[in-house]
Amino acid sequence: MNKVLVTGGTGYIGSHTVVELINAGYETVIVDNLSNSELFILDRIEQITGVKPKFYQIDLCEREKVVELFKAEGNIDAVIHFAAFKAVGESVKEPLKYFRNNNLSLINLLEVMSEVNVNNVVFSSSATVYGQPDVLPATESTPFQKALSAYGSTKQMGEEMLEKVSAATAIKSIALRYFNPVGAHKSALIGELPVGIPNNLMPFVTQTGIGKREQLTIFGADYSTPDGTCIRDYIHVVDLAKAHVKACERLLQGKAEESYEVFNLGTGKGTTVLEIVNAFEKVTGQTLKYKIGERRVGDVESLYAETKLANNKLGWKAELGLDEMLSSAWAWEVKLHEGIVNA
Repeated sequence: MNKVLVTGGTGYIGSHTVVELINAGYETVIVDNLSNSELFILDRIEQITGVKPKFYQIDLCEREKVVELFKAEGNIDAVIHFAAFKAVGESVKEPLKYFRNNNLSLINLLEVMSEVNVNNVVFSSSATVYGQPDVLPATESTPFQKALSAYGSTKQMGEEMLEKVSAATAIKSIALRYFNPVGAHKSALIGELPVGIPNNLMPFVTQTGIGKREQLTIFGADYSTPDGTCIRDYIHVVDLAKAHVKACERLLQGKAEESYEVFNLGTGKGTTVLEIVNAFEKVTGQTLKYKIGERRVGDVESLYAETKLANNKLGWKAELGLDEMLSSAWAWEVKLHEGIVNA
């Protein structure tokens, strides 16, 4: 049984990926500093899979702790690296916080992996590396534009590091460029759990629907899009998680064609913010209060994926549609609300 270390494994995408790894027969080890996640997620993973992964509460910016982790575990076959700060707006206001955390954690990880001969890593990248492309859909060869946020810069830098390190060492790496993950596990036991005010659209939508937020603010309705609101490529988090299993298999089975590879993970379909609002109301029967606000610094107008490379070479394709994304996100929000009410 192959052992996979998942950094940030109690987070939103990390926890769903751990579930899919366990379902696929992998032994999983989670490391997370719990800065943006909760410890109870470990119990939820166990409820879903019947397996409780080994867990280390470690900050990857503390190099000596990373060394101790790898020595303690010994035979790690691959690493999936999620752990990073990810709020675009916050990164514009506090760029050094993002540069230090996101870059140093990756440097420490790669250095220690080289030292202990762990040679496979899957990197959590982002469509933000593209900025606002001149041509859509974005392909893996679309040139990077200047990042509009420090978060985007750290993902561009992370990919640059991986490409150079993989060319110079035995480490093989795959960077997965996520578009916009939404939704929750069908059990409603795990889902997106933002700390404080959400930075992403979907939890703001569901929290407004449940009454936790008074209203949703749509940042800008004067873009050159069909209804004036931003266009994004929304992908179900379970589909996204399954892509990480495929990436691990590709590395562990020696199928990677290059020492460093990149794949877009999206549906290939763009959806506006207002279309999300209307679809949510239709799927859930809830009425959403919303207002139009000013454009948000760091937001691009339109971004959606070309996914042929992932479909053909990674052997992966998004299967769940917008209705499943919205209904599962709502079921998770309702379950969270019931837990608070009944606590």
